[in-house]
Amino acid sequence: MSVASLPMIIAIDGPAAAGKGTLAARLARHYGLSYLDTGLLYRAVGKRVADRGLDPDDAAAAARAAEALDPEELENPALRGHEAGELASRVAVHPEVRRALLAFQKDFARRATGAVLDGRDIGTAVVPDADVKIYVTATAAVRAQRRTAELRAKGRDIAYETILDEIIARDARDAGRATAPLAIAPDAVILDTSTLDADAAFEKAVAIITAAGGQPAAAIRAPVSPGPVF
Repeated sequence: MSVASLPMIIAIDGPAAAGKGTLAARLARHYGLSYLDTGLLYRAVGKRVADRGLDPDDAAAAARAAEALDPEELENPALRGHEAGELASRVAVHPEVRRALLAFQKDFARRATGAVLDGRDIGTAVVPDADVKIYVTATAAVRAQRRTAELRAKGRDIAYETILDEIIARDARDAGRATAPLAIAPDAVILDTSTLDADAAFEKAVAIITAAGGQPAAAIRAPVSPGPVF
């Protein structure tokens, strides 16, 4: 990989609770790029379906929700919740949903300011020609520990074993879907955060991007504010 010129497109992929969202948002600020958490798109679709009393496993209902999605719905704080994440994984298996959301993601990636996108299929399906691809991962046990701690901090009394089972099931669902499954792009750099805190993961990601030729915004142009953070 080489970043020949700016704006950069940085693709961040990986399984649930590996830390990719936190990392991607921080990289966007560091490099002055727009940021899109593509998982929010699927969370919004799942919530839209559930709020209407429909079945997230119904491909037609989920596709209609995806086609009708309003970008303003991405601002809903409820999308950050555990339930929305589970709904997202269920609607994301439908090829019709992925097709409906693909154009939105591709358009975002091609912004003149450059972009950081994180999700499950950014480097393989959304922007396979991204300047930098990082696959962020961690063991299922570590990811379950992180998610359990996060939920308990929010007042949820939930068992670690329950979260671990959900993460294992979600990994299988994401990797096993027929359309754009969770996979490591051949030219992606793997970043295992199992033993890293957020700062250490960020430093390693910056090193990866620097090796590809990327520089922080302050080093290459007047400081800019990153674009929308969804």
